[in-house]
Amino acid sequence: MSPQRALLPRSTPAAAGLSPRAITALLDQLEAHSVECHSLMVVRRGHVVAEGWWAPYSAERPHLLYSLTKSFTSIAVGLAIADGLLSLDDRVVDVLPDHVPADIPDQARRLTVHHLLTMTAGHATDSLTEAWLLEPDDLLRGFLRVPFSTPEGTQHTYDNATTYILARMVERVTGQALPELLDERLFNPMGIDHAEWDRVASSAAFGFHGLHLTTESVAAFGELLRRGGKWGDRQLVPSEWVELATTRHIETLALPDWTPNPDFLSGYGYQFWINRHGYHGQGAFGQYCVVVPSHDLVIAFTGAVDPTDVLPGLFWDHLLPDLDAQADSSTAAHQHALTNQLHQLSLKPIPGTATPAHQPEASTKATVDASPEDSALPHETPVQLTPTDDGWHLHLGPSLTLEVGHGDWQESAPLGRPVVATGAWQANTFTADLYVITTPHRVRVVIDATTGTATARWNVVPLTTSHLTLHLKAPLMTRPDVA
Repeated sequence: MSPQRALLPRSTPAAAGLSPRAITALLDQLEAHSVECHSLMVVRRGHVVAEGWWAPYSAERPHLLYSLTKSFTSIAVGLAIADGLLSLDDRVVDVLPDHVPADIPDQARRLTVHHLLTMTAGHATDSLTEAWLLEPDDLLRGFLRVPFSTPEGTQHTYDNATTYILARMVERVTGQALPELLDERLFNPMGIDHAEWDRVASSAAFGFHGLHLTTESVAAFGELLRRGGKWGDRQLVPSEWVELATTRHIETLALPDWTPNPDFLSGYGYQFWINRHGYHGQGAFGQYCVVVPSHDLVIAFTGAVDPTDVLPGLFWDHLLPDLDAQADSSTAAHQHALTNQLHQLSLKPIPGTATPAHQPEASTKATVDASPEDSALPHETPVQLTPTDDGWHLHLGPSLTLEVGHGDWQESAPLGRPVVATGAWQANTFTADLYVITTPHRVRVVIDATTGTATARWNVVPLTTSHLTLHLKAPLMTRPDVA
């Protein structure tokens, strides 16, 4: 892939008043907490002072942001409001009347843009699944049918469907699809020309999920917010909206199945979490854009295992105490050590040999056991492994063939979207990691040559669908059953 034009200037930690030892300590602690990292970028006073990608992830690749997408949708809402096309008091039923069921409770009729932005519609839990079950072809209609448990505006409940509806409201009043609006008003003026979107069958962007951006683009977004919506000499987002969106509007409660974390219990703005220090947008499995205006600090992070129990707390523990530190005689040595550490970041290829213990014929065949809940392929999918000069061809079913490297990674895109894979034999078992490289996800394929069985299991199951092929097709559409 061709390198992207730099969006932010570069400097060193010491030049921006940050000790390189602090970033080294952060990297060490991320490893100590077994956080699978894909990228990290630290921006101080508008300059990138540290950046790293864990191979096979790399700087030029966009990464699925999951719910960090919500913060971008919030900005789109702010643009529509600034244009006089929408207001915080506008009701869903008035803006999108053609999606309103005949018999809905009065509370549903009272829901406004403000209620959606703060996720205070009044549902007891995230309404997304129930809304789609009630109305498979119209999530908005289903949302209005889900029963309420508390009055609107009184309690925050993390509710993905609220952001989906905000996206549809913005599209209705602006006459532009959400991706096109953000391209025109935000991404293109910033120099971001690679935004990708996951969509439903109607081609609509989810709004609450599905945006793919590079790490630097996420960092630039955070820097735009830190500057009050200004980029260069252009005011891309009204400063009043940035301030309003990143202000605490409602108390937040502990989320189900989440480890209690003070940075998710400090309140919620308009699709932004309020931190103990500043605010952040966050997506499943560890996608972060952290902004601390009081310290001129922005942190962009992507990963694969949801570290909500340790992030962004590790940022505070290791970066904030060393802000505005004075350089000393050891600074140069610490900078050299940090530079080396950042250049050597890598996830580990599968260890093992190029051939199995039993010396097979030209290929190994198996069928998939899909009994594990995290299976990425249907039961009895045929699997065939064929050696090549520098690895293997892995055939999964009749139409999916992937290139797998030995001791390194090989890339292929048989259905349009890239997969980077590495593998090896241990005795008579072959193991391959298939990185769906523009997402937090990978599939581990294990083939037992002795029994002729295989498993294909996600590291963390994607939130939209477990079917691997849907994540590899272009254009990306992981909910094709939803029109």
